Amino acid sequence: VQLQAFGGGLVQAGDSLRLSCTASGLTFTMYTMTWFRQAPGKEREFVAAISRSAGSAFYADSVKGRFTISRDNTKNTAYLQMNGLQPEDTAVYYCAADRTTVLSYSSSCLRRSICSYWGQGTLVTVSS
Repeated sequence: VQLQAFGGGLVQAGDSLRLSCTASGLTFTMYTMTWFRQAPGKEREFVAAISRSAGSAFYADSVKGRFTISRDNTKNTAYLQMNGLQPEDTAVYYCAADRTTVLSYSSSCLRRSICSYWGQGTLVTVSS
């Protein structure tokens, strides 16, 4: 199984970026896709999750209304559209796949980062 995240970069405050995460080696439609981030000196935190069918999504309060998670099951790819980026969004962003069907902090994946598969991370830097 391999998850490849890409699309990070250096942007200015207020700009937008779209991250992509392409999966291989698994049945993509059997997995909830998630995004996490880890800022320098901080613990990894949940950002967003999308259900297998893309019918439901769940967001951390810190990104709600600014970030949108989506997926294209025909391309085995999940996306994170990030609008209105702020310096506090600076972090390495990771995608993860998990069999959970629970899109809430009741899920050990979303709450404790205990997810089945992880991508390698892509760095997003937002300058002020």
